[in-house]
Amino acid sequence: MTFTHLDSEQRPAMVDVSGKDATRRTATAEARVHFPADVAAALRDAGLRSPKGPVFDTAIVAGVMGAKRTHELIPFCHPLALENCRIGIELEADTAVIRCTVSVHHKTGVEMEALTGAGIAALTIYDMCKALSHGIVIGDLRLLAKDGGKRDYVAAHAATADAGAAQAAAAGAVDVSP
Repeated sequence: MTFTHLDSEQRPAMVDVSGKDATRRTATAEARVHFPADVAAALRDAGLRSPKGPVFDTAIVAGVMGAKRTHELIPFCHPLALENCRIGIELEADTAVIRCTVSVHHKTGVEMEALTGAGIAALTIYDMCKALSHGIVIGDLRLLAKDGGKRDYVAAHAATADAGAAQAAAAGAVDVSP
């Protein structure tokens, strides 16, 4: 195994993508926000709103903004003009399941953008609900799938999640296409 973000002297470096071909790159990531049962019930009873506003809608907007600014947060990420970013959020029992799918035609992948989008959406949900409880737990941030580039990837658990991801993305989709 080789770390791609090290140069020949083992110093941190951005990956040189100048020799790669631009192809369509897509990635889907997931994060989960686990609520205490009374918080999930209060959120449902309030129509997914908090005193700060619509919780999931605000999280979708924040997640898209985060995905678009990934290169400003993670030092060796290339700046990418995302062509699409869709975030879907569903409340399943006491857990908000967030799925973020990002795509671009470029020389590098969008895994970090998808992970950042899902993570920022999760943090936004926490921020909007923390007045109800500090026992909210953000977890399970993971890459579900990626395609394009050198190799494709599908997480073992993602096969069953793919149908749900497509439905969630469609239900809460935000398109950032020009």
